[in-house]
Amino acid sequence: MSDHKEQFLAERLRKSNSFIPKLSLVAVKGVKVVGHILLTKLEIKNKQQLFESLSLAPVAVLPAYQHQGIGAMLIEQAHKVAKSLGYTSFILVGHENYYPRFGYKRASTFGITFPFEVPDANAMAVELVENGLAGISGEVKYPKEFF
Repeated sequence: MSDHKEQFLAERLRKSNSFIPKLSLVAVKGVKVVGHILLTKLEIKNKQQLFESLSLAPVAVLPAYQHQGIGAMLIEQAHKVAKSLGYTSFILVGHENYYPRFGYKRASTFGITFPFEVPDANAMAVELVENGLAGISGEVKYPKEFF
């Protein structure tokens, strides 16, 4: 699902302190950019602690290039790069039938909540390393640029 305003979100996030240039990836066919994924820093906060994680948003593929595995390739590459940079988890709100194939589970499984109303099936998290979310629980704190 899209509100067709993801480009504005990406623009705001690129200008924020949460932006990580190495986690802004593109897919190219010939000389044409056909897909993009952006990961930015976020926090998971509870009464005692603050944990760093990443938000996967947005991921986009031009309509003419969808259903060709480009989105999957971007997600898998983003996992590899983030892991190499020392990150241990991602948080996202997404389609309940798409993201589980990449290891995403309901965020509630880890005791992670969101600061807005979202169906449990669409609020997800993934551990990039074994036990990457072990002992981590709390509410997701998105950068202000998301709102």
